[in-house]
Amino acid sequence: MPELPEVEVTRQSFAGRIRGARIHAVRMGKPLRWPLGTAPETLVSQAVGEVTRRGKYLWMALDRGGLLMHLGMSGALAFGDNLAEPGPHDHFDLVTGQGTLRLTDPRRFGAVVWSPALDDGPAAKLLAGLGLEPFDPAFTAKHLHDALRGRRVAIKQALLGGAIVVGAGNIYACEALFEAGIDPRTRSDRVSLARCGRLADAVRSTLARALELGGSTLRNFSDAHGMAGQFQLQARVYGREGRPCVRDARCVGTIRRIVQGQRATYFCPVCQRR
Repeated sequence: MPELPEVEVTRQSFAGRIRGARIHAVRMGKPLRWPLGTAPETLVSQAVGEVTRRGKYLWMALDRGGLLMHLGMSGALAFGDNLAEPGPHDHFDLVTGQGTLRLTDPRRFGAVVWSPALDDGPAAKLLAGLGLEPFDPAFTAKHLHDALRGRRVAIKQALLGGAIVVGAGNIYACEALFEAGIDPRTRSDRVSLARCGRLADAVRSTLARALELGGSTLRNFSDAHGMAGQFQLQARVYGREGRPCVRDARCVGTIRRIVQGQRATYFCPVCQRR
């Protein structure tokens, strides 16, 4: 599933090129997760404004309202002048004077939804439960500690939920917990303030590194240019089951793989402590 770094990399790859474009046509394919919410022809002749991100959602401002986009489990956006004829998995084309923006999604869990504003209508409802952005100054040790105090689930599950902080998807949660030295099975309400500080820093640094490397390509992710991510090639625990810990020469641990909430978790049982 595309996570925050992949969505942000996608945004950066086309936002500047589509800004100011006038919409010429809208092509709809098979139904996506949610309906568009307006007749496609109402989008024609509108101009595209800024494209921003909130969590794993992209917001494309238009003259009247905007489009909230989500890539779902397997979706990808492409933008260009000479895209091929739409295939069976191409479900939304926004044809503009500066190129066509296309959503391709084999599993159709993605969505493009019109909303009158980011803080009104469907967009407001879909974004209401999201936690802080990881690079928000308000995402502090105290914020994380306060949010975890009432939770009895494993710390990794709390990170994945997205209600405390957005963006810590499976691979990034594993890597951040490793960097912070916290066992992913640790109960959330037992993580001290000091450890919350290390974890908040680790979440930020892990996601920042992922952004620099273009995100992760575990199956078929690519940005709107068709470029794959490279973060997975530098993962320190994710996908390294049975291999030695790389923290430092003093750690003699071997990376383990367990399943939490139907997701694979990788960690070092020696240097990541409960």
